[in-house]
Amino acid sequence: MSLPSIYQHKLAEKLTLLNERGRGVLVRIYHIKKTCSEPSSRPQFLSDKALEASLRAIGRRFPQLEPRSCSQLLAPLQKDKAALAQQLAPFYQTFLDVLEFRDHVYELLSTIDASQCFFDIHLNYDLTKSYLDLVATYVSLVLLLARTEDRRLLIGTYHCAHEMTHGTGDPSFARLAQMVLEYDHPLKKLAEEFGPHTQAVSSALLSLHFLFARRNQSAEQWRREQLLSLLGTVGTMLSPASSDTVACEYLSLEVMERWILLGFLVCPGALNSSPQCQELWCQALQGTLFVTLLRDEALQVHKVTEELLGSLKGFGKRVADVKECKDHAVAHSGSLHRGRRSYLRGAVRELWALLEDQPGLLAPKALFVFMALSFCRDEVAWLARHAGHVTKTKTPEDFMDSQVAELLFLMEQLRRLARQQRQLLRRYHCPYLARFDALVLSEVIQNLSVCPEEESIILSSFVSSLSALSGKEADEQQQFDFRALRLDWFRLQAYTSVAKAALPLRLCPAVAQVLNLIAFHTKLLDSLEQLLQETSDLSDLCFYPRPLEKLFLATMEEPSMLRYCLAFPLLCAHFSHCTHPMCPEEYPQLEATALGLCQRFLQEVAREACGCLLEACAEQHSLSQQLLPKHCAGTVGKAGSKKSLRAASKKGEAERDKPGAESHRRDRTHSTNLDKLHQTLAELSLSLNSVPSFSVFGHTVVPAEYLSSQLELRLTKAIVALAGYNQATQEVARPSEVLLGLSSYMSLVQRQCQLLGLDPGRLLRSVLLQQTQPRDASGHQTLTTIYTNWYLEALLRQASSGALVPAPALQAFRAVPREGEAPLRAEQFSDVCEMRALAELLGPYGMRFLSDNLMWHVGSQVAELKKLVAENMDTLVQLRSSCGRPEQMAALVPRLTCHANSAHCLAKAIIQLSAALFTLHNRNIETHLKEFLLLASASLLQLCQEPDRARVRNRDSITLLLQLVVAESSFLTLDMLESCFPYALLRSAYREVCRENLLGRAPPP
Repeated sequence: MSLPSIYQHKLAEKLTLLNERGRGVLVRIYHIKKTCSEPSSRPQFLSDKALEASLRAIGRRFPQLEPRSCSQLLAPLQKDKAALAQQLAPFYQTFLDVLEFRDHVYELLSTIDASQCFFDIHLNYDLTKSYLDLVATYVSLVLLLARTEDRRLLIGTYHCAHEMTHGTGDPSFARLAQMVLEYDHPLKKLAEEFGPHTQAVSSALLSLHFLFARRNQSAEQWRREQLLSLLGTVGTMLSPASSDTVACEYLSLEVMERWILLGFLVCPGALNSSPQCQELWCQALQGTLFVTLLRDEALQVHKVTEELLGSLKGFGKRVADVKECKDHAVAHSGSLHRGRRSYLRGAVRELWALLEDQPGLLAPKALFVFMALSFCRDEVAWLARHAGHVTKTKTPEDFMDSQVAELLFLMEQLRRLARQQRQLLRRYHCPYLARFDALVLSEVIQNLSVCPEEESIILSSFVSSLSALSGKEADEQQQFDFRALRLDWFRLQAYTSVAKAALPLRLCPAVAQVLNLIAFHTKLLDSLEQLLQETSDLSDLCFYPRPLEKLFLATMEEPSMLRYCLAFPLLCAHFSHCTHPMCPEEYPQLEATALGLCQRFLQEVAREACGCLLEACAEQHSLSQQLLPKHCAGTVGKAGSKKSLRAASKKGEAERDKPGAESHRRDRTHSTNLDKLHQTLAELSLSLNSVPSFSVFGHTVVPAEYLSSQLELRLTKAIVALAGYNQATQEVARPSEVLLGLSSYMSLVQRQCQLLGLDPGRLLRSVLLQQTQPRDASGHQTLTTIYTNWYLEALLRQASSGALVPAPALQAFRAVPREGEAPLRAEQFSDVCEMRALAELLGPYGMRFLSDNLMWHVGSQVAELKKLVAENMDTLVQLRSSCGRPEQMAALVPRLTCHANSAHCLAKAIIQLSAALFTLHNRNIETHLKEFLLLASASLLQLCQEPDRARVRNRDSITLLLQLVVAESSFLTLDMLESCFPYALLRSAYREVCRENLLGRAPPP
């Protein structure tokens, strides 16, 4: 089929390809600019001192670079010429891509001018949008190229290295260098370039006049029109949301501002020739202070516009307009956008709640969802852009919003809802296309007065494709693909928008309206993700980390916004969309930035939640401590004496509140600190549980895990802090008190973990198991280490020195009073209750660690005993052989080295140690214990005959000690004792000890 010449221009295809290519080249130039401006990534040769003179010469002589004539200056490059050429090749090729892109843009713009294309955003939407996108991309590329300070060095150095390597320079160098020189003053050059294209650009921009005025309204106007409200017109709630300009309804206001301001910046002549252009231009200037070139590269539009127009003749009035618009923007743009954000929070919240409750409304009202996403995205982007670029302002509150998290959260909820109801959208719009859109299009085609053959074939194919849909495709999960249909519609727009078109589109607005609506409906079937990205992509915020962190911190300080704080980590999932296939080098850096931001946000949320939970645990612990027995002594004492109670009241002493007094309230409006903590925890739990997981650059992020890991770490530290251990003073809390505190912590954590969506069993097992080990997961000391060190180093060491003695009746240690020293209340740490509490705290592993260390200490004491035995070996042997000779024994006993410490424990020590030692040396325990009993009895009997009172003063106590040895042993009996030691002496010893005890207790006369 032969096509007319206008069809062979392929305007639609070229606009599509050039826009995509231009975006890639723009990203590469941005990457070069950032790489060369940051010291960490700057090419090494640019900072090489050896090449400093050569680089200075290249920059000064550019583009007149002849390595042969400047051999002395460029000699340092000769050494590394191959490496330099290889390193700089990607940079040089990128600049060549800019040159090539410029050539293609020139050609296409000239073709469009020659074809006298008609642009109207309401009719040929794709054609007009692609044309304005191309203009804005080209202008942004040139401006960004001019901002790349090292462009001359990169191009010139590569040219020299290439010529040194190959003997000749790159053939494209001359044109490339000329382009770089031309764009040293980019705005003037662009104004010259776009002079012939002013008519086309201004006509495309003027088609935005009505749309921009309708979209660029204040919150009060939105409120009067009930924008985005489904409840305002209840009667039409079930009717499909439609418009004569569907795609224009969710077209970004920021994009339109960019088109207008950059378009008139390069076509200033239109401002003096058209009042409508002036009005549109002034409206755009009043709404923003910065226009995005790419990502965080922005243009201070009033400043550059004033400088450009001031350098041109006949634009004095326009310069005055710029100044007036700047003053208006500075004074009112912040409050304007703040009001819009406030309105959108309420309107979008209502829309989401209604669609969440009635998902069936989503299909007919899908347009409202994309409009809401687009409006919200524009306001968030404006806030981040101005917060990042406005440094000095009298109204800082205009560029800070502590409630922006709710807007971000609502955007995520609408996106999630659209994805969840994807099947609903397919089941609704598939038959809608076949049974309504196809019929309407067919009727419109039949009503055309003139329809040429080529256009008729294309339109008829649209009707056939849509009518072929049966509606079952959605139920059968078939994949739709209407990209070919939409591309044909784009081509048809190009064919029918030229000056001598056989079917002028401007004369057939009904065709454009129906096909634009059909294009939107097909996107709902096969390109839902593309629509969501087009209307709600916030990936550019990846390049505003500092403003994002400030907004996040402001959100965390606003209690009512805590439930939405997870919107900031979710925002990081958008950042993968800012990558481009033409610049894979920046992927690792963008990935690290996105993951780093996400991690910081989640760690801060987890830190806040942990802080609230542990503070609540501390308060609960404080309340539980009020119930300890030691705190009730004062209350019991006062209850025992009414007089003392009255006396205390007379003296004005403040009565101590009884446990439970904190629960008494006069009304519910009075809130305690514990109430506020629970409220904060509830808000944070709502946020953390709103999304179980999400993906950032392919990494699955689970918010609850951040909370779990941080809570585990901080709970471990809090439990160790309960012991209150002070290594300098050897102070530590009683195990029973620590166990009580641990129980209160555990009970509250168990309750709150259910609210926070955590597994309390796994958390507490991990935390408590760490306390049974010498070191926790972070390498810090645990309760096991603390109490093992304290019991062995503080308590047992004092017992060894005689400061403490065991009290069998109390089953605990008691301190020996000493003058000038505060005694250690050892009974509070060593009784049965404390030992049981200690065993519960440390668990089996911890008790084994304590036992192993205790046995090491016992072993060291046994080693000391062995030393004593070794020192007295000769004397002990002589004593054993002199058992029947009292005179010799009496002479040998004073030669022994003895220690008067805890003598009442000797019986147990003798029996236990003897059993262990005799077992280790394979000796008969009973035989040797009988021998010991005979020797001890003989020694005591001889002591009874001693006339010296000083030597026999403890005779009765020692006699009772002998009886205790027999009682402790399972091998010795009283019969054995009586066979070698008269029972009458035992009875006499008991009587004497009892008499002395009674005399010691008697009051003095």
